[in-house]
Amino acid sequence: MTESEMVRRLRAAGSVFAEEEAALLANEAPSPERLEAMIAQRVEGLPIEQIVGWAEFDGLRFVVEPGVFVPRHRTEFLVQQAAALGRTGAVVLDLCCGVGALGVATGARLGATELHAADVDPAAVRCATINVGASGRVYEGDLFAPLPAKLRGRIELLLANAPYVPSAEIVHLPSEAREHEHPVALDGGGDGLDVHRRVIAEAPAWLAPGGHLLIEAGVGQAAVAAALMTAAGLRARIVPDEDDESIVVIGTRTG
Repeated sequence: MTESEMVRRLRAAGSVFAEEEAALLANEAPSPERLEAMIAQRVEGLPIEQIVGWAEFDGLRFVVEPGVFVPRHRTEFLVQQAAALGRTGAVVLDLCCGVGALGVATGARLGATELHAADVDPAAVRCATINVGASGRVYEGDLFAPLPAKLRGRIELLLANAPYVPSAEIVHLPSEAREHEHPVALDGGGDGLDVHRRVIAEAPAWLAPGGHLLIEAGVGQAAVAAALMTAAGLRARIVPDEDDESIVVIGTRTG
């Protein structure tokens, strides 16, 4: 298959980055037969990261299985904020960790951390275990439930990229996400903040004095999330990026 034929097929399927995707697939395919199969998967709408088996995030490469949430580049802004607040050797928890991208990337920026990560999705935990490797621990379970009690009151950076898409809006997501990522990583309930409420309510007991909770939220959700943090006893602030494509809400334990 020629490169121009690959580009034509990808573009016809709706790819806006057909040239780049064709080059990536050609580079990753071990044989012409496998390349044909990979092109067919992409035409059918499978995320390219799940096809090639990895995703790039904050300059690092992460293993991604089919069905697992693919880390979004906009969330690199949360990592930037975490790194600005952290220190080398900080105790970091990546909650709702997916493939573990936020925790690993934050550790890479800080130089080294005591990294812990947790997710309820077994497939995500498998990926995160590979990606975290020997640099930390990965736990399977619902939010804080699987964490060791020794972490209580010690976490300096709590990163929680929890699902925040309102249930009624799931149908409007791109088909790549809607059809090929597990719903548990997308659906945030009625207003999108159901999981955030649970994280925020429990966070103060796990944060160290001066520790920070960082979550990503939608434009219409940030003020509510900040109010929830304030009600939980955290000092809250909203930090949008320069292009307003990502909003991070930060809650700090003051005592």
